[in-house]
Amino acid sequence: MKDTFFKQLRQTYGFDDVAIVPGDLTLNPEMVNTSWKIGEIEFAIPIVGSAMDGSMDVSMAVRLSRMGGLGVLHLEGLQTRFENPAEAIRDIISTPQNQVTALMQDYYSRPIQEHLIVKRITDIKAQNATAAVSVSPMNAHKYAKIVAEAGADIMVVSATLTTARFISGNDRPSLDLTTLCKEVKMPVVVGNSVTYSATLELMRTGVAAVLVGVGPGSACTTREVLGLGVPQVTATMDCAAARDSYMSESGRYVPIITDGGINRGGSVCKAMACGADAVMLGSLLAQTVGAPGGGYHWGMANPNSSLPRGTRIEVGTNGTLEQYLFGPTTVTDGSQNLVGALRTLMGNVGAMNIAELHEKAEIIIAPAIKTEGKSWQFSQRPK
Repeated sequence: MKDTFFKQLRQTYGFDDVAIVPGDLTLNPEMVNTSWKIGEIEFAIPIVGSAMDGSMDVSMAVRLSRMGGLGVLHLEGLQTRFENPAEAIRDIISTPQNQVTALMQDYYSRPIQEHLIVKRITDIKAQNATAAVSVSPMNAHKYAKIVAEAGADIMVVSATLTTARFISGNDRPSLDLTTLCKEVKMPVVVGNSVTYSATLELMRTGVAAVLVGVGPGSACTTREVLGLGVPQVTATMDCAAARDSYMSESGRYVPIITDGGINRGGSVCKAMACGADAVMLGSLLAQTVGAPGGGYHWGMANPNSSLPRGTRIEVGTNGTLEQYLFGPTTVTDGSQNLVGALRTLMGNVGAMNIAELHEKAEIIIAPAIKTEGKSWQFSQRPK
């Protein structure tokens, strides 16, 4: 009988499946340049804080900005539904696990107060920090004018999956990214995407950057609930290919930001070597001293009224923001000094900047990279 196939499967890869090959030329890590841009706004380090209520508030956004990164504030979360979001967060982290989703659904259904949108943005700007804020595609046009007039620097339009083409099937207006990018007069970042074709179409609308990742976050259950997603190495490489294709056709460089699945310096390095211009962090920032969640973390889709796709997790408080980004650190698992890890990796492949890292880093399939020769480590890890 002739072989027939209903679907063709291709092999895809996550961070644990690959390794980076050392270069023939090495550099002093102190020489490398980790800067990158969204539009004309330059950042010293390729670290973006995710718009999640357990890891990002005004204070975290300001501190991250001062350290050279970017924090994105969730404008449809607790920060704009409550005058004092800290009280709501305390309720969320103290509620039993089997009751917390219902509580979140209640809290996240409270009305968004437009004066709080303005207040949160002006509070960030008053401290000379870059103000980046996130809204959902369905509310992007609704809040765009308020965000712009409040003085935000970057607008992020983010959902589990965002495409340039969307059929609403009802009276709700669809997101018109081309019009939005022209109207707001600031860089518009959009996400999330995981494929070459969808990313290329998004870039053609005029967006300033694209978030890459569906379901890899530590507090996200999209992959379990919907079966939807692409492992981050493959997703990043496919979206990077779209970026390069768009650069060839338009002359405009649109960075991609790997969003989710980043839990160690190694995953930061692999994402960047696979073509990311920056990485977005959630649970790692939630572990830092002063994070709004107090050692807890939850996803943006956790409170969804009809199909929750997240869970509250306890991540603990394990160091300062400075330790997580730059060290010094005494932990040996790679969860801290993320920028130091990236700089060391760039030195080891001979890359002076992120563009050279994309060009020079060779990625290999290496499923044994984390286990080869490590039997003593595994046997002595705490149970």
